[in-house]
Amino acid sequence: MPETTVETQGGPAAPRTLRVKSHTRFLVLGLIFIITVINYADRSNMSIAGADMTKSLGITPVQLGFIFSAFSWAYVVGQLPGGYLLDRFGAKRMYGWSLVLWSAATLVVGFVGLVSTPVLVTVGVLFALRLVLGIVEAPAFPANARITTMWFPTRERGQATAVFNSAQYLATAMFAPIMGWMTFQFGWRWGFFALGIAGVVLGLVWFRWMDVPSKHRRVSPSEIEAIREGGGLVDLDEKKSLAASRSTLTRHQFGQLFTSRMFWGLYVAQYAVNALTYFFTTWFPIYLVSARHLNILQAGFIAAIPALAGFLGGMLGGFVSDLMLRRGVSLTAARKIPSVVGMLLAMLICICPFTDSTPLIVALMTLAFFGKGVAALGWAFATDMAPKEANSVSGSIMNAIGNIAGIVTPIVIGFAISATGSFDIALWFVGAHGAVALVGYAIMGRVKRLEFSARPA
Repeated sequence: MPETTVETQGGPAAPRTLRVKSHTRFLVLGLIFIITVINYADRSNMSIAGADMTKSLGITPVQLGFIFSAFSWAYVVGQLPGGYLLDRFGAKRMYGWSLVLWSAATLVVGFVGLVSTPVLVTVGVLFALRLVLGIVEAPAFPANARITTMWFPTRERGQATAVFNSAQYLATAMFAPIMGWMTFQFGWRWGFFALGIAGVVLGLVWFRWMDVPSKHRRVSPSEIEAIREGGGLVDLDEKKSLAASRSTLTRHQFGQLFTSRMFWGLYVAQYAVNALTYFFTTWFPIYLVSARHLNILQAGFIAAIPALAGFLGGMLGGFVSDLMLRRGVSLTAARKIPSVVGMLLAMLICICPFTDSTPLIVALMTLAFFGKGVAALGWAFATDMAPKEANSVSGSIMNAIGNIAGIVTPIVIGFAISATGSFDIALWFVGAHGAVALVGYAIMGRVKRLEFSARPA
């Protein structure tokens, strides 16, 4: 069982060390990890079902690109309201309802096309449902970051954020084969039904089990003190703190989140990292079917290989970053070094158009996604930088700007395929985002918690 060391004052005697056996925060992390797996499975399942859906419903590649992007249009727009509501009402209430609603939206997709309608109507319905999915999923990752800030000390936070962020890769690694098999055996609808029902059940578990640290029935006072002493904001969702956050964030403070060079570096890097994510969660399985001539079952299983590598890379990136911190490396270097190395690996995608070997392409994609996983420390950066007065809002701004990539990437790839009949330009476009991320890390400068300045006279 993991242990946390806390220095305590023992009266007039010298300080003594209290070793606290801690586990509740890891159960919390496990729960948000499982929810995030469902979250990403819901947003990416259409990439596995896409090839079968296009044939069944008569959808073109350009139309499918717009349907893919609809999620991100709403997701981006929903970030600031989602962050505001998290700061106002706390993570338990907002996250729980978000989970139930996005699961319901996923379930409904499975019914599309059961009644014969014109193709444009079908496209409109799917576009609308992806919009709904995006808007109700918007609070999810800011909520993950908020919960991590409450439940984990600074030296464990890089690994904790890496765990929940790596769920996106495990979602693909787990559900790509499952969705591929279900689509192959029963048709594309059944994956949406299964994920929708699973999410609603998980929402009931969340409301039943989750609470703030001070009120959680499994947490001990010593564990709370260990988290607090290590820099965790355990009181963040207490009623007094929520009330204070409603009244203290001013327009001037809000504006500083858009004028900070450090935050803009983060926004640029997060955009670039997400561009790679959206390629793998939208077009990659379709690329395997249409360009590499695999069937949907084979594509589902092969798509799991880079995803599993991304999961391992994500876990490694967080572990290495926190290990560097514990060994005295500066916060800036501990966060940036894994990120830079990872994005250099991600640029290997640019080599894929120069070979016709499917095994080599899969190997390059696997290394690239591994590197992208190592570099995916955006939420660790965000929890290190966020001012307490705007913990969720600052993360939401990063997530909003970063997920513009989810609007741009699927549409650009769709048009590139339609115009050229090839994925080559699309792959170069995706791989070039590794260089964009490096520019973001350079802009960022020193990593530290932003302190709001006073309003100028």
